[in-house]
Amino acid sequence: MRPDFLPFSRPSISEAEINAVSEVLRSGWITTGLKAAAFEEAFARYCGAQGAVALASATAGMHLLLQALAIGPGDEVVTPSMTWVSTVNLITLAGATPVFADIDRETLMVTPETIEPCLTERTRLIVPVHFAGASLDLDPLRALARQHGIPLVEDAAHASGTEYKGRKIGESGTAIFSFHPIKNLTCGEGGMLLSDDHQLLERIRRLKFHGLGVDAYDRATQGRAPQAEVIEPGYKYNLTDFAAVLGLGQLAGLDAFIERRTTLARRYLELLADIDLIRPLALPAWPLRHAWHLFIVRLDVERAGLSRDEFMARLKAKNIGTGLHFRAVHSQRYYRETLALPPGALPHTEWNSERICSLPLFPAMTEEDVEQVVATIREVLSV
Repeated sequence: MRPDFLPFSRPSISEAEINAVSEVLRSGWITTGLKAAAFEEAFARYCGAQGAVALASATAGMHLLLQALAIGPGDEVVTPSMTWVSTVNLITLAGATPVFADIDRETLMVTPETIEPCLTERTRLIVPVHFAGASLDLDPLRALARQHGIPLVEDAAHASGTEYKGRKIGESGTAIFSFHPIKNLTCGEGGMLLSDDHQLLERIRRLKFHGLGVDAYDRATQGRAPQAEVIEPGYKYNLTDFAAVLGLGQLAGLDAFIERRTTLARRYLELLADIDLIRPLALPAWPLRHAWHLFIVRLDVERAGLSRDEFMARLKAKNIGTGLHFRAVHSQRYYRETLALPPGALPHTEWNSERICSLPLFPAMTEEDVEQVVATIREVLSV
């Protein structure tokens, strides 16, 4: 057994990044300012996007997007249940109805075939989710959205640095990214909305800071213009400069982080290949650059003779941390009671929800760490 605990994730923060945050804290300007503006510009440039708005979280971005699209009572939003609850919570809080599309059983991502049956005359938005660092097959999804005249916004919380057919996620269309501590790029907390819709960007920028007609940091005045007026009621979702400067440092190292994650993921795939009770996610068939945000496996609970939760507990007892991404939203208590979907309504989602587990994966890990994780899995499963 390992003498120390191996968490399933740990951020990689350099001394240079810590010093950069300290400099911001000493500067006298710690809220939204030069660094937040620089981070927006740098992240948009990295992704090839036309515009960006830095935000306090990806959840904030989704909230503002729903507001900007005037989605509310009577409207439906199609999204997978195999996702974090934030998107579905926001749809519900807006008074709209979440409609869950099932997923491909092996990639855990929606397809046109799972989305199209969910579309009705009340569908106002489609929110597909890039999963674990892999990209959705975007071309057919976008074609379906265009065919029905419905906006499509990508949940790219797992997709910083991910590429689809040689192009970064976020280069075209609208995508929302997360910079939570477990992500490939972290600001501690934070998010970014990228879009090629300039009117949408302007609206999001206004809504994120009280509905003022200028940003929280006006690039022309190097502060906030005194004549700024409220154009519409807004929120307080701006990203601080000390979070943004951490993001700038992380962005500079993102490609190296992904390269290291890829090396570790390949080692996992090699070592797990002959363990029949463990089934990693399939690699998508379309051309992509996988960012390996998470390394997810499914446990054959029937043959293993133990539940996923018991499997995770046994690994933890042997100093191996794991994560759960995700328990299906419709299986959460509130949505069980309010939506009351019958068992089997989303068969591939439900099958995976009972079996998935995220193994440790972060850049500071060694290949020996991976070998220890797999050796512990063999011990727990007696294989």
